[in-house]
Amino acid sequence: MSENQELQVKELSEGPQDGYSRLSEVFEASARRWELIIYPSLVMFIVLAAYGFYLIFNLQRDVHQLAISVDTNMTSLAGNMQIVSENMQQMTNSVRVMTTNLDSIDRQVANLEPIRMNMNSMDHAVRSMSRATHSINHATQGMNHSIRPMSFMNNFLPW
Repeated sequence: MSENQELQVKELSEGPQDGYSRLSEVFEASARRWELIIYPSLVMFIVLAAYGFYLIFNLQRDVHQLAISVDTNMTSLAGNMQIVSENMQQMTNSVRVMTTNLDSIDRQVANLEPIRMNMNSMDHAVRSMSRATHSINHATQGMNHSIRPMSFMNNFLPW
């Protein structure tokens, strides 16, 4: 007989009870091996789940505090933006008044143009008077030099 046939005969001669007992032993050995893997894995899963819960809880608390802080800051920012808006409105009104004043100044400067032209003609007239006065001064000095030789007669005249 071949080896395969001998093995089948041996299994049949052992009976079904021995097969069940062997199956039970193999199953228990396999279960022990799985217990060495499953239980530590289960413990690690529980530790990691607890740590994950802790992280999520802290994240939720931090986000809550952040939301409160942002809400408080947004409230003060809204108040400050209202003040900025009012100041911008005042500044707009001031610029509008300045524009009106500048237009008025521009018109007044335009009115000063004829006065400036008159001032130019007056300037020319004063220069010509200055030249004439200078000529008179020069002529008077010339007369002074011409009259000096006759100054000795002043002592004789009664007036």
